[in-house]
Amino acid sequence: LMAVLPFLYMVSLSLQSDAEMFSGQVVVIPEVLQFTNYVTIWEKAPFARFVLNSLIVAGTISVLHVLFDPLIGYVFAKMEFPGKRFMFVALLATLMIPFFVRLIPLYVMVARFGLINTYPGLILPFAMSAFGIFLMRQFFLALPRELEEAGEIDGLTTFGVFRRIVLPLAKPALATLAVFTLLNSWNDLIWPLTAITNQDNFTIQVGLTTFQGTRRTQWAELMAGNVVATMPLIVGFLMAQRQFVATMTFSGLK
Repeated sequence: LMAVLPFLYMVSLSLQSDAEMFSGQVVVIPEVLQFTNYVTIWEKAPFARFVLNSLIVAGTISVLHVLFDPLIGYVFAKMEFPGKRFMFVALLATLMIPFFVRLIPLYVMVARFGLINTYPGLILPFAMSAFGIFLMRQFFLALPRELEEAGEIDGLTTFGVFRRIVLPLAKPALATLAVFTLLNSWNDLIWPLTAITNQDNFTIQVGLTTFQGTRRTQWAELMAGNVVATMPLIVGFLMAQRQFVATMTFSGLK
C-alpha cells in the first residue's frame, strides 16, 4: 500500500487547481475535479508526439535487448573460450561506472556519427546492457544441461539448441528483461535531454520539462503529465508480474 500512495497522491494533485494545490492544506480528494488539466497538456504542447517518441525509443531498445542480451548471456553461461572469465568480470565492472562519467564521451561519439537529434542517437548507445546480459546468464546457468544434450543428440546445432530449447524456457526471464529495459528507457531523462534539441524528437520525460518555466511552473498540468507518463509502466509491470517473480526465484537473484 505504501508503494501505491505516492502515485495516488500524484493523481490527486493532477485533479486540483494550482490555487488549491498551494492552499496550505493537504487535499486528498478535491472538491472539484480538474479534468481540464489532462486536456490542457495535449493542447499546450505536442504531448501525443512526446508519447509516440517514447514508445518508439523505449520499445525499440527493449526489442534490441531481448534479441542481443540472451545471445551474449548464453555464450557466457554455456560456452568455454579463452578469456571468458576476464571478459565477464570486465563486463560486470562497467556496472560500477556512473553514467555521468560516460556522458561526454558518449555524446562526442554520437555527434561524430551525425546522430544527434535522431532516433538512432537515442537507441543505439543502449541496444545492450551489462545487467541484461548478467540476468540472462544467471537464468541460463540454472537450466539443466541434459536438455541441451538431448537437442544435440537429435542433431541440433548450438544455435538450434538455443533457439528451439533454451529460448522457449527463458520466456519469464525475457519478459523480466523487457520490463526492466522498458522502465529504464521510458524514464530516462539525462541522455534524451543531452542528445535531443529539436522538440519534435522529445521523449515524454523531456517533454514534461516544457511545463516548467524559469519563473512559473504549471504544477497541476505537470502532475497530469506525470500520471500519463507513468500509466504505461504500471500496465506493463502488471502484465509481466508473474514472469518477473518467476525469474527472480529461478535465477536466484534477490
